[in-house]
Formats: sequence, structure tokens, C-alpha cells
Amino acid sequence: MDALADVWIVLRLSLKVALWATAITLVLGVALGWLLARKRFVGRELLDTLCTLPMVLPPTVLGYYLLVLVGSRGPIGAWLYQHFGINLIFTWQGAVLAAAIVTFPLVFKPARAAFEAVEGQYEQAARVLGVSEWALFLRVTLPLAWRGIMAGLLLAFARALGEFGATLMIAGNIPGQTQTLSIAVYEAVQAGQDDMANVLAAITSIVCIAVLLSATRLMPGRVAHHQN
Repeated sequence: MDALADVWIVLRLSLKVALWATAITLVLGVALGWLLARKRFVGRELLDTLCTLPMVLPPTVLGYYLLVLVGSRGPIGAWLYQHFGINLIFTWQGAVLAAAIVTFPLVFKPARAAFEAVEGQYEQAARVLGVSEWALFLRVTLPLAWRGIMAGLLLAFARALGEFGATLMIAGNIPGQTQTLSIAVYEAVQAGQDDMANVLAAITSIVCIAVLLSATRLMPGRVAHHQN
């Protein structure tokens, strides 16, 4: 029973971290994806590069950068603690931040591609009818781009569920507080607890497979292929 209770605690924490991280990447990824798809401005491609950077940087390097920024002596971390008493290091909120940074490109890139694929004539027709820009986004652009965004969102959730390097750097490995599935697997292997490692690895794999199958069904190209 103790082992099952431990597994449930780890799974519940991992799901909480992954859901919060996915929610953050949804808001920021969709906003920046729309901005780069629809607007032209100086530094646009540089911003795109910076938004994509977490996809290629090692997670431990991202974790180090986060420590520098949000640590107790970092510019953001010191400001948060001084004004709000917030400390992100060795907390589940820090794990959320790490997972959100790592998975952000998985939402941002599909969102930008989905918005770029929306035919401008639909938006122009809505403008002619007097639809406001905000209503245009919610009623025309977003519904036409939602499949690509949702596919990226599911991939981000799966990635956040299994995030290891940056999470370990920023949140540590505190059982019941910051120990997520991937970190628990690592801990179980190090402790020689093969049965526990097998259970945790199986749970992670099953969830990720289910999410990937769902994401594949939502891919715009796949949908168009079936329609043809």
C-alpha cells in the first residue's frame, strides 16, 4: 500500500505540474505564434529564434539559466522575493516554470504555422462585415487554427510530464513536493528499486503514447488526407 500511495503522489504531482505548464504555454505560445504570423516588425526573426531556442538547448543548460534568473540572487528571483515573498527554487511552482520553458516551442511553432495557414480572405471578409479584431480572432482565426494548436498542446503536455533536466536543476528532488515521474524513475533506479522504476516508467509511457496518438489524429495534414 505504501508503494501504491507513493506512486499516486508522484503521478498527481506530475499531472499538476504538466497541466499548469501546458496552460502557461497555451497562453504564451498562441499569443506569440499569432504575433509572428500576422505582424511584421524589426527583430521578428530574432524573436522567433529565441522562442524556438528551448527546443535545441540541453534541459540542464535551460535549468542553469533559470537558476541564474530566478535564484535568490538572480534579477527576477530577487525581485519576486523582495516584493512578493515568492521563492521558486525547490518548489512545485519552479517545476512548472521549468516545464513551461522546455515545452514552449512545442506550442509556439505549431501555433504560428496554424495561423499562417489560415486564409486571409476569411479574416478580410469578417472585417468588411464590421467584426472587431478581438472577435475576429476568437470567431474566425482561432477556430480555423485550433487543430494545429491542439496537436502542439498535447505534445507539450506529454513533454512536460516527462521533463527531467531543467526540473531537477530548478526544483530539486523532494519527495511529495517536487519529485515528478521522471525524477522518481531516476531515484528508483539509483536506489535499486527496479519494481518501482518499472511501474513509474510504464505509467509515463502509457500516458505519453495515449497523448501522442491523440495528437496524431489532430494533425492538420492527417485530417486533410482523410477528407480527400
